[in-house]
Amino acid sequence: MDFSQLKKNSGKAALEKLTAELQKLGGSNQDSSSDDRFWYPNVDKAGNGYAVIRFLPPSLNEDVPFVRIWEHGFKGPTGKWYIEKSLTTIGQNDPVGELNSVLWNSTSDDNSPARKQAREQKRKLGYIANVYVVQDQLNPEHNGKVYLFKFGKKIFDKLNEAMNPQFADEDPVNPFDFWDGANFKLKIRNVEGYRNYDKSEFASKGALFDDDSEIEAVWKRQHSLKQFIDPSSFKSYDELKRKMNSVLGLDSQSAQIQRRMDPAPDEDMPWNAPKEHKAAAPRPQHEMVSTSSSTDDDDDDVNFFKRLAEK
Repeated sequence: MDFSQLKKNSGKAALEKLTAELQKLGGSNQDSSSDDRFWYPNVDKAGNGYAVIRFLPPSLNEDVPFVRIWEHGFKGPTGKWYIEKSLTTIGQNDPVGELNSVLWNSTSDDNSPARKQAREQKRKLGYIANVYVVQDQLNPEHNGKVYLFKFGKKIFDKLNEAMNPQFADEDPVNPFDFWDGANFKLKIRNVEGYRNYDKSEFASKGALFDDDSEIEAVWKRQHSLKQFIDPSSFKSYDELKRKMNSVLGLDSQSAQIQRRMDPAPDEDMPWNAPKEHKAAAPRPQHEMVSTSSSTDDDDDDVNFFKRLAEK
C-alpha cells in the first residue's frame, strides 16, 4: 500500500475495519526500556506530566496500527526476576500460564498462598503503536519525531471509546488516522503512588498537517510492528520453563507440571478477586517508565521490574 492508497482508504471504511480488529482483540526478546525507538512520558517531582501525541496509522505493508503483547514480570523466592514475553501472545502454551492454572485450581480459597502466587505471576497486557510527538512538555527534544509507544489498558480504553462513543451526540473518531484522527492529550497524575491517566483526552478531530507531503514524511518514518509478535522474537517453551524453574527455585522433579486436558487460560480466571497493592517506590523525575499502572491497568510496570532486576 502506497501513500496515495493510504489516504484513499482514510475515513469511515478504515474506522470500521479497525473497530472490527478491536472487537477481535476483545473476544529476539526486545527490551523496550533500552530501545531508543520508544518514547516514554516523564513526570515532574510531584508525579505529574503532560504531553500531546498523535497515534499513527498502519506502517508500510502492515494492516493494523498496533500490536498487543502479553508479558510476565515477577520476582521469585530465589531473589531472581522472571521478565519474559508470554507465548500466549502468539497462541501457544506458556509454562507460567500453565503453572498459574494449576496453582489456581488447586484450591477454592481466594486467600491461599497458591492463589496469591498465581495473582503475582499473572500475565500483563500491553500494546505497542507508532506515535508522532506533538508536544513533550518535559523533553521538548522529542517534539516532531516518530516513536514507538508502549501503553496499557487504560489508554487502550480511551482509544476504543473514541472509536465507539457511548452517546448519540458523539461522532466516532479513528484516532489512528492522519486526516480524520485527533491529537491525544496525555495527562498524568500521581494518585496514591501510581500513575493515573483518567484525565487524558482527545482534542478536536483534524488533519495532522495541512500539507500531505509533511504527512507522508511522517508515515515513512514509522517503525514496523510485526517484529514484536514474530515467533522468532519469543523464547521457546522449554527455555521459558527452565527460566521459570530457576526463578521459582523448583527442582527438575517438582517442576513437572501436568498439563490439563483443558487448562484454564489466564484471561478466564477470576483475576478480579481482591488484590493488595504495596506502596510503589518513588521514581526519579528523569526515570523513563512505561505507562502501565497497577491501579489503572491492573498491570505492573514490566520495564520497572527489568531495571530492578539489573541492580
